Amino acid sequence: MPKKTPSSPLGVNLSVLRAVQGWPQNELADALGFGAPLLSGYESGDKTLSRERLEEIVARMGLPAEAVDRTQAYLLSIRSLSPPEGGAMPVSARAEASVAQMRDVAEAFARSLVALPPERRAEDARRQARDLWDRIKKVSPKERRALVKTTQEFRSWALCELVCERSLEAAADRADRALDLADLAVTIAEMAPGEQTWRERLRGYALAHLANAKRVGGDLPAADQVFAKARKFWEEGEAAEVGFLSEAQFLGLEASLRTDQRRLQEALTIVERAMHLASSGERKKLLLKRANVFELAENFEGAISTLQEVESLISKEDGPRFNWLVRFSLANNLLHESHPKEADALLPMLNELAARLENELDSLRLRWLEGRVAAGLGRREKAKAIILRVREDLVAKGSAFDAALASLELASFYLEDGRSAEVRILARQMLWIFKTQGVPREAVAALRLFCEAAEKENLTIEMTRRLVTYFHRARHNPDLRFEASS
Repeated sequence: MPKKTPSSPLGVNLSVLRAVQGWPQNELADALGFGAPLLSGYESGDKTLSRERLEEIVARMGLPAEAVDRTQAYLLSIRSLSPPEGGAMPVSARAEASVAQMRDVAEAFARSLVALPPERRAEDARRQARDLWDRIKKVSPKERRALVKTTQEFRSWALCELVCERSLEAAADRADRALDLADLAVTIAEMAPGEQTWRERLRGYALAHLANAKRVGGDLPAADQVFAKARKFWEEGEAAEVGFLSEAQFLGLEASLRTDQRRLQEALTIVERAMHLASSGERKKLLLKRANVFELAENFEGAISTLQEVESLISKEDGPRFNWLVRFSLANNLLHESHPKEADALLPMLNELAARLENELDSLRLRWLEGRVAAGLGRREKAKAIILRVREDLVAKGSAFDAALASLELASFYLEDGRSAEVRILARQMLWIFKTQGVPREAVAALRLFCEAAEKENLTIEMTRRLVTYFHRARHNPDLRFEASS
């Protein structure tokens, strides 16, 4: 029988690659956004398939353009093993040898696709994930999960990783959105293809981000439980050959949880371990976590030293938000160490960054910092005016704890000026705070002492200053008790 010459070599190429990648024809057609008959026509040769269009389809399957050339080489190898046209079929022994050769060539081809450099495969997968995210980011959370459950291409490890990153970004101001995105990442991980160890590793990574979202939302017990599951899956998948997922980031999320749980030494140990595994970009974020631990431990000198190191490493790629966080934290710690001049030098850059971020809460925090800097520099009238305005904004927002702290700072100025009547008015204006859920019990008790002392006119400047210091510490330690006398 004469040998059949394919009418469309590129169509055969497409058919082979689709089989190697495990894509059913109808699912790939859906992913490409056109009907199965057109895809079938490409493969059969009934429809013209260009090299450019083939590369687009191959990219959608998660492969680089060079896979087309490797497939062509494979097809040529297969054809070279066929008997010459019009020639006799080989005898049995030669036929068996030919079959064995064809099998070896096919296996070598499959290995050649898998054997692409890991970095190249990860780069291609992440590029495809960005395209997938662009397609689903505008639909509802429910529709996103439906796409993952019904369409194979949305079960990509790289899309799971990208959704985890989006969850971290959302956590800066929307805990509910961070939680929803992390939950989507877990769904993707649970349905992702691949070996069991790899899938466990991916699931552990996604669960760590889910725990982080719960932490940001203030549910520390739930965050601890979810992270325990995350670590179990992460460690069970340790034998996975593919190491695209960042262990430094996984550890960084654990460090954030331990920090919020006030397990500060444990958090610091985890940060130091992560530093040894981190890329240059991850290292900067970990240094910021280390500085936060130092600040909570009231090791302000250690925090300042660490933040100055981070400041020296900041680049344009880090973005304004990271830049702002580093410099704001540095200025805050400088104030704790009574270095208002150094903090003041950071204010122009912080104001520029805040204008770019256009975040109302960040702007309010920065104005408050400016008031504290002014107080530290002895500019009392400016400090009073700023803190009074900040207090009014915090009251309007219903931010009970911060409103109480700003009120105490303002009261210390009034007492220094001998304006005890205004202190009493200020104390009465704080009564609403007792009825809210935003202030820890011990802080409420301390605030009650302040109000009672103000009414009896036996409130001292010393007591007020100690209350201010106490409230700064109680922000990060809700169980801390205020000692009325020292």
